[in-house]
Amino acid sequence: MSFRKVVRQSKFRHVFGQPVKNDQCYEDIRVSRVTWDSTFCAVNPKFLAVIVEASGGGAFMVLPLSKTGRIDKAYPTVCGHTGPVLDIDWCPHNDEVIASGSEDCTVMVWQIPENGLTSPLTEPVVVLEGHTKRVGIITWHPTARNVLLSAGCDNVVLIWNVGTAEELYRLDTLHPDLIYNVSWNHNGSLFCSACKDKSVRIIDPRRGTLVAEREKAHEGARPMRAIFLADGKVFTTGFSRMSERQLALWDPENLDEPMALQELDSSNGALLPFYDPDTSVVYVCGKGDSSIRYFEITDEPPYIHFLNTFTSKEPQRGMGSMPKRGLEVSKCEIARFYKLHERKCEPIVMTVPRKSDLFQDDLYPDTAGPEAALEAEDWVSGQDADPILISLREAYVPSKQRDLKVSRRNVLSDSRPASSSRPGASTATTISDVPSGTLAGAGESGKLQEVMQELRALRVLVKEQGDRISRLEEQLGRMENGDT
Repeated sequence: MSFRKVVRQSKFRHVFGQPVKNDQCYEDIRVSRVTWDSTFCAVNPKFLAVIVEASGGGAFMVLPLSKTGRIDKAYPTVCGHTGPVLDIDWCPHNDEVIASGSEDCTVMVWQIPENGLTSPLTEPVVVLEGHTKRVGIITWHPTARNVLLSAGCDNVVLIWNVGTAEELYRLDTLHPDLIYNVSWNHNGSLFCSACKDKSVRIIDPRRGTLVAEREKAHEGARPMRAIFLADGKVFTTGFSRMSERQLALWDPENLDEPMALQELDSSNGALLPFYDPDTSVVYVCGKGDSSIRYFEITDEPPYIHFLNTFTSKEPQRGMGSMPKRGLEVSKCEIARFYKLHERKCEPIVMTVPRKSDLFQDDLYPDTAGPEAALEAEDWVSGQDADPILISLREAYVPSKQRDLKVSRRNVLSDSRPASSSRPGASTATTISDVPSGTLAGAGESGKLQEVMQELRALRVLVKEQGDRISRLEEQLGRMENGDT
């Protein structure tokens, strides 16, 4: 006689979400009110960026993660756009570089100072001009350095080499209507898109060809989203004909029928999916909702397994997700979201309850690190590479190359003439005329001095603490012996 399992075994079944205390929130941020279904928030292990209200142009705020509490109204912003900012995205290979797309039809790439902004930043490192209507989608290539994708309301997808400020590919015939979102696959050889014509497309950007297409992936007229999963499957969110919100999982080899289709509820906010490739968990946040639902994607039917829901009182205006290398491994934190309210940003920590304090191998497989696997030129020539993985077992220390050279290369390697007759070409603003070798050398020498200084200070501190411990032990001994 066989017994059927009543409860599916999963190490993520008991994941719970918890908002941080009030003093760990970012207060008094005037979150943008622009009507656009982007996340309005981007975060990495160093900085939090939030699109904010700005008079006479567009702006976003960049805060060091440690700058919690009330944010002064006069705090400097990144404010070089002449129209509202619609989307922002941190470069995965440099934690101080961020790209923004705006209603002014431009894409701008910014270099944030190492310790954050001390004055308003108005001069981008690179301005990329090629769209004829507002730019609503920005996403960096996951493995190739300096490759950036932008999509605008002109239904055109452009792929840029930020290092040389040139347009690599223009895909202007594949989307007949407004593009809702774009997502790269695991190694950046393909991307998928969701479009207002209700189709989900899988596209090879270097050939400019349509690999696969599914018409009416969701039959409702409201916005859809499509993202690539690590195994190459496509996960979509959208609406049914009766305006019920849906999730679906598709196999690109056979898009005739979804592998799984689930209906959630009948709210009207667009569902924003956030995917963790290490745990195969998808977190779904609805704009205007006050909850985050999470699902585990597996190889056995029904493929999409509901795990739990995090609920709160306040609706969310937007949401940012911390990359895996920015999480607190010692607390079994598997995700951290930055939820935007009307006037504040509240971090929400997702944790797997574990009794042991040891490193949890099963929760933290090697994850994508900040080193690029390819140069832009290699990717253009047809090469593909998976992300370079790092272990989270030890606290990861970024390499010098990432801090010193990568960001400088974006500008200093720009050898093109100032003007270009090429359509869609763009202008780069040089931030320094110092040769890169001198810059790197000076930087490394400064770093060495800093480290030596810190080491000396630590030695003094250790000696002082040692003396203090001796005195306290002596005092304790006297007290135990009855001496006062």
